[in-house]
Amino acid sequence: MMRLVSYGQVVGSIRNALASHSSSKSSFLFLSTSSKLSQRGNKVNFQEFPDAGSESHSGQFIEKVSKPYSVTTYSRPSLILTHGKGSHIFDLENRRYIDFTAGIAVTCLGHSHEEVSKIIKDQAEKLLHCSNLYYNLPAGELARKLVTKTQEMGGMYDAARVFLCNSGTEANEAAMKFARKYGKMVGGDEKIEFITFENSFHGRSMGALSLTSNPKYQHPFAPLIPGVNVAKPNDIESVKRVLSKEKTCAVIIEPIQGEGGVNTIDSDFLIQLRQLCNENDVVLIYDEIQCGLGRTGALWAHSHLPKEAHPDIVTMAKALGNGFPIGATMITEKLEKALAVGDHGTTYGGNPLGARIGAFVVDEVSKPDFLNKVQEKSNLFFEKLSKLGQEFPEKITKVKGKGLLIGIQFKDDVDINEIVRKCRECGLLIITAGMNTIRLVPALNIPDDVINEGLAILKHCIETS
Repeated sequence: MMRLVSYGQVVGSIRNALASHSSSKSSFLFLSTSSKLSQRGNKVNFQEFPDAGSESHSGQFIEKVSKPYSVTTYSRPSLILTHGKGSHIFDLENRRYIDFTAGIAVTCLGHSHEEVSKIIKDQAEKLLHCSNLYYNLPAGELARKLVTKTQEMGGMYDAARVFLCNSGTEANEAAMKFARKYGKMVGGDEKIEFITFENSFHGRSMGALSLTSNPKYQHPFAPLIPGVNVAKPNDIESVKRVLSKEKTCAVIIEPIQGEGGVNTIDSDFLIQLRQLCNENDVVLIYDEIQCGLGRTGALWAHSHLPKEAHPDIVTMAKALGNGFPIGATMITEKLEKALAVGDHGTTYGGNPLGARIGAFVVDEVSKPDFLNKVQEKSNLFFEKLSKLGQEFPEKITKVKGKGLLIGIQFKDDVDINEIVRKCRECGLLIITAGMNTIRLVPALNIPDDVINEGLAILKHCIETS
């Protein structure tokens, strides 16, 4: 039976453990050559450490503090992360992990990036918040950089204005409002409907959820907003069947579906989609919340496309703050002309701290040398993962994606959750997506030796699952 302890005892023991970790000079349990891997001839033996038990510091805190007071969200392992550096992250039990998740494609420059930390400290001592009621320097600079860097780096050629917010969901909600306002301006009160796509994910608030074509997410909260039609990706005829010049105000699509299974949308389809939107005065929205800001080896996923496929709106978040909550909606001048003072706003959006971090991130991920290195790291991943596919054809059906947004599609009879668990217990964090797909979205500057070590763990766990 688990020993009952008070909240104060739990917190006190955790503080002592953290103090011990920070002062300890001993190697961490995971990823130190002496404790994790042993070499016998050409074979590497992996040592697995189960997730923390109920009597551990982690187990006690989860059961006494986290679960009783936190709203249910994801199904989570008994793991409490405490700090990170680069592409490694550490837990309360003093274990270190290679991070192939980057907080779901968020920490694009790695954990505890030195310059980001300096910016946070410096700006926190100057001004954290002033609301949309007033201008501030970092917000204006971030908006300018997003527009100019996008144009310079082959993205949305007629990008003009930026709305700053706090998350990807908020960015998509803003896009919906802007598109509806434009639709009413050019087509009247009936031009208010949206088209989204199968396997899409655009957020969990009521508007964004209405565009997320997944019954698992939608059904518990129905009815959602009306006027949303669903088409098939890479099938322009399916779009034509649900598009109405009189009623459709916008089409929203992810150039690469992340949550839906790492599915890359064909460039020819996006060109056709852009043409169809032009012919019917429909706003084209690209949700680049996961695939944008350097993730594909270009500033935007649509930067790989000709301008004939460029959107009217781009939404972004995740990588923009390298872990700090920030999102943005970038629009063309024709959308701006539809908006009036008071149509939209936000209390926290465009706060000086988030905007200053965002401006730094945009500078970094738009550097040609940085993007070239992302592509080199992508090549390393795909080369090794392709070999894994050849080695385990009875398990792996496809390696897909672009840049450092990578999916490994497994056969239906493979338990990918077991692979995720084994990887975690061997010191590697990975996540899933779509139908039986493992998703890899590491930091964009992850070192090659960390890539190799992480993939060695992944291979072992696929082999033994």
